[in-house]
Amino acid sequence: MAEMPQLLIRKLDPDAFSDYGFMLGGPMPAMGGATPAFSNEATDFWQEHVFSTGQGGETEILWVNYRSQDKRISTLEMHKITQQALIPLTAGIIHIVAASAGDGSPDLSSMVAFEVPVGQGVCMHPGCWHATRVRGGQSTCVMLTRRSTTADLVSHLTSGSNASETCIVSVPEHMLVFE
Repeated sequence: MAEMPQLLIRKLDPDAFSDYGFMLGGPMPAMGGATPAFSNEATDFWQEHVFSTGQGGETEILWVNYRSQDKRISTLEMHKITQQALIPLTAGIIHIVAASAGDGSPDLSSMVAFEVPVGQGVCMHPGCWHATRVRGGQSTCVMLTRRSTTADLVSHLTSGSNASETCIVSVPEHMLVFE
């Protein structure tokens, strides 16, 4: 019997995540640079990322509670049209990602798990396969996505209708390795 592939959980880093999307929550950029930014004694703010829902899409903000502590990863989800941003608010998450192969299926050789702490986040490219886990309890997150993608996914999950903007597939089990 073949041994189940293991996924070591990596620290979130903008370079390591770049094949899958963008890390959110980096340091403030230099003032006067190309990125719009402002700072004074009361506040700092800067452009972190320009979110894209794809042509004709409306951005939607979701409140998401993640509770799965299952170390086995046997399904992945992918959104065809929109980016999707995920920002943990109450506890960190473990976000598993994989690039798409040439035929659109998950490229399992690219699958990796990232620890995403409170105060940081990720924004995935369209076509990025993903799953999310927590170490314990629950993590409440803010998600930015495309309004029609949410409606499409809810319809699929509640009535079994065919999803047109999202794919969910079974993959050979991989095991998360917690420290």
